[in-house]
Amino acid sequence: MTTHPSAGGPDPVDADPVSASTEATDRLIARLDRFDRRPEARALRARITELLDLAPGATVADVGCGSGLAVAELADAGLTAVGIDPDPRMLAHARARRPDLDLRQADAYALPLPDGALRGYRAEKVYHVLDDAARALAEAHRALAPGGRLVLAGQDWDAYAVDSDHPGTTRAIVHASADGLPAPRAPRRQRALLLDAGFERVRVEGRVLTFTDDDVLGMLLGMAEAAVAAGAVGEERAGEWTADQQDRARRGRLFVAIPFFLVSARKRE
Repeated sequence: MTTHPSAGGPDPVDADPVSASTEATDRLIARLDRFDRRPEARALRARITELLDLAPGATVADVGCGSGLAVAELADAGLTAVGIDPDPRMLAHARARRPDLDLRQADAYALPLPDGALRGYRAEKVYHVLDDAARALAEAHRALAPGGRLVLAGQDWDAYAVDSDHPGTTRAIVHASADGLPAPRAPRRQRALLLDAGFERVRVEGRVLTFTDDDVLGMLLGMAEAAVAAGAVGEERAGEWTADQQDRARRGRLFVAIPFFLVSARKRE
């Protein structure tokens, strides 16, 4: 389930759907790995763990765990970590890396956990792909014990800032790319949804992640492809924009800023 700002856009369709799907997953994991090694990504995960404020041995679920990096970090920190993801290919990668992890195939709407089993719930870069956040939060509330903590972390896909010689095209590409997701502006709604779901001590904090190297170029090209596919910009206009970004990458002049929000809450005692 996990997606990421460095993941890029849609992968080309292959004649063999199974092969294409496997290759797409491999590429996604490679991009995620590159991003997750960055200092700002490590700092983001550390802040999520700090907000969860869990005692050693407490049970915590990473919902949409992807290839399992955060699950491994939580387990290594002495917590009882459970990774949950609907994608069997992602879980296979996670198991190959860390066979000792507790990884379960399921989605955010039906957690494979009894009522009140969790002291902590984290979901990082997940809720923008959910079409019913309220339902997922109701399920989180069910699985959390009284006093349990929840942290949602994700980007606002409609607020990306990209330096470009074509600002109008940039706006069109960013908006079209965002509109291709089920909930691109998910963080804006989460405080209200958590309060409606019965959580307390709801807090929101933001940070901006900036990228100036060519690791982010694949994402930009993918966004342009998605905008063309959606009919938001023509191929010629998108080509001018991508050529500008490719030139900036060659000259070390890329700049992308992505707003991230961390929304934390507690289930009432």
